[in-house]
Amino acid sequence: MTAADHQFQWSHDTKVRVLFVCMGNICRSPTAHGIFRQLVMEAGLTHRIEIDSAGTHAYHLGEPPDRRAQETARERGVNINDLRARRVLPEDFLHFDYILAMDQENALSLSEICPPGMEDKLKLFMDFAPELPLRDVPDPYYGGQRGFERVFDLVEAAAQGLLAEVKMQLLET
Repeated sequence: MTAADHQFQWSHDTKVRVLFVCMGNICRSPTAHGIFRQLVMEAGLTHRIEIDSAGTHAYHLGEPPDRRAQETARERGVNINDLRARRVLPEDFLHFDYILAMDQENALSLSEICPPGMEDKLKLFMDFAPELPLRDVPDPYYGGQRGFERVFDLVEAAAQGLLAEVKMQLLET
């Protein structure tokens, strides 16, 4: 094996790690987790991309996603029933390459626990859908079913943009 072969082998094993974060980890972030997981699977990259989701608050630890989020996802061909809420930890900044906040309020909460020097990992998820006018994914929790459908549409657009960026990053490694 030549040095060039060894470098290719190392690059081929490189993983990109993505964490989606909302407040309670039962509506927006598990929806993003499920949609992105589906896109990654369809792209044949499950061995190269690790995905998780978490909340900035511990309101729903261990609970599955909101019933309405599950229904909306299922109607669109995405299964999120296996996901369980957890709280984001400062250590997540050490493990994940992308810490993606669903809105500016959660981005602020994340910035408060972000270890020094890791700020570049924290981004707003909707920044991956620059063609859309929103920077925040609205919280659908207190609304009706239409809010969950809107969230799915927004998250799907950002997930496609994120996958395009991650693919480019994987090609560079």
